[in-house]
Amino acid sequence: MGYSKIIGTGSYLPERVVTNCDLESRIDTSDEWIVSRTGIEARHVAADGELTSDLAVAAARRAMEAAGVGPDEIDLIIVATTTPDMVFPSTACILQSKLGVTGGAAFDVQAVCTGFIYGLSVADKFVATGQSKCALVVGAEVFSRLLDWNDRKTCVLFGDGAGAVVLKHAEAPGIYSTHLHSDGNLGHILRVAGGIAHGQVRGNPFVEMDGPAVFKLAVRVLDECSREALAHNGFEGPDLDWFVPHQANLRIINATADKMRVPRERVVTTVARHGNTSAASVPLALDGAVRDGRIQPGHLVLLEGVGGGMTWGSVLLRW
Repeated sequence: MGYSKIIGTGSYLPERVVTNCDLESRIDTSDEWIVSRTGIEARHVAADGELTSDLAVAAARRAMEAAGVGPDEIDLIIVATTTPDMVFPSTACILQSKLGVTGGAAFDVQAVCTGFIYGLSVADKFVATGQSKCALVVGAEVFSRLLDWNDRKTCVLFGDGAGAVVLKHAEAPGIYSTHLHSDGNLGHILRVAGGIAHGQVRGNPFVEMDGPAVFKLAVRVLDECSREALAHNGFEGPDLDWFVPHQANLRIINATADKMRVPRERVVTTVARHGNTSAASVPLALDGAVRDGRIQPGHLVLLEGVGGGMTWGSVLLRW
C-alpha cells in the first residue's frame, strides 16, 4: 500500500455574477452588511438550463488537462453534490458519459459543504490501495436553486460552481491522512427539508439555517479536525505552507486560522468573489492557489470543510 497524490486541479464558475449591490435592489440588505458579516462581495449563478453536470464537466476537463490524462485513464469518478441533475442516475454517471469515460466506478457523495472532503477521502483509499489507478473527484453545485431569494439570511451566502482534482498512486505522500466526522443530531441547524413524493414537493424545498448555531459549531469543529490531522502526522499549525478552508464565511476562516496559529497570509480565501459554493468551495480555492503559483511542489497543505448533516472533516497532504 502506498499513497494517493493530486496531480491536476481544475475549476469552473458560471458566467453570471450577482453582486451585493444587485441584491440590495431585491431584498432588505446592503453591501456593507453582507461584507462585514461574511466577507462575500459577489457570487456566480448558473444560467437557466445549466446543470450541475455541466459545471462538473468544465472543471473536470481542466483538471484532466492539467494532469495530462485522458478519459481512457479514469477508472473512478466521485461527484460531491447536494444539487444533482436528477434523482437518478447519479451526477457522477452523467459526468462519466459526458467525459467519454467508459470504465470503472462512478457515484455521488452527499455531505453538503463537506462533500469534497468526503469524496477525496474515499478516492484516496481506492487509489492508495491500488483498487483504482486514476481517480477524478469533483465538487459541483447549483446551490442557487435551493435558495429563497426573499430570505436575506440565506440568499446572500451561496453561489454556484465546480472544482475538480485528479489523483494517481504515489510511493510517498501525497495525501497523508483524512479525517471525517458527523453528528446527525444537529441536522436541523442547516437543512433543506423538502423532498419528492408521489410527484409532488413535500416540505420546504429551500435552505433553512440557524446562522449563530452553525457559526459556533463551525469554529469549534474546524479547529478540532484540523488539529487532528496535523497531530496524527506530527505537525502543528505553523508548519503549514497553506491552509485551504471551506469558503463559507471570512470570520469563520480567520477565527479557525488564528486558533491554529496559521498566519493569515498562508490562508487561501476566495469567498469574496464566489460566496459559499458548498461542495465546490474547497476545490475551487485549491485550484486558484495552484494556478496562480502560490502552492508549489513540496508544500504542506491542509484542506477542511464543514456542512449540513452536520458533517466536517480534514485532509492533510504534501503537494
